[in-house]
Amino acid sequence: YEQHIQDPELNTMLQQHKTFITQLYNTIVDTLKTGQDPAVKTQVYKMSQNNDVLYGMQPTQPKSPAQNVNEINDQCVSSFMMGILKSSASAFTTTSLETTNPVLRRVFADSIPNLIEMAYEVFLYQNKHQYYQVPQLKPQDMQNYLNSFGPVQGTMPH
Repeated sequence: YEQHIQDPELNTMLQQHKTFITQLYNTIVDTLKTGQDPAVKTQVYKMSQNNDVLYGMQPTQPKSPAQNVNEINDQCVSSFMMGILKSSASAFTTTSLETTNPVLRRVFADSIPNLIEMAYEVFLYQNKHQYYQVPQLKPQDMQNYLNSFGPVQGTMPH
């Protein structure tokens, strides 16, 4: 979908993700083949977005699925990116629970926070462009929600 990207910011993010995930793939292959610590250890992904979330809903045109390739736009591409990152984070979690080689298991487990960080970066991009709007509760509703939970009193039965 790369050729459909219009926004240079989204393209830069995609290139950063591709570079990071390609190295991660090579680290996994190295570990799988040797069963030992990889030549290139698991890296840490640092997003370039700030953490500012826009709250509140703005009216938008009704959405419908793209009917042809010409309708694929930055909103579509960022949604595809989010989908693959979510499914990868889930797959890496499941895989890390079942991988018998301890080094490979650690590579998968250590990679999950990076996938989360990349997905959150995509979320922030979508939110900034109003592709992913976040409703904001009225202050009283928020207070009621916060007050509806409390700690467990005493100890849990054995």
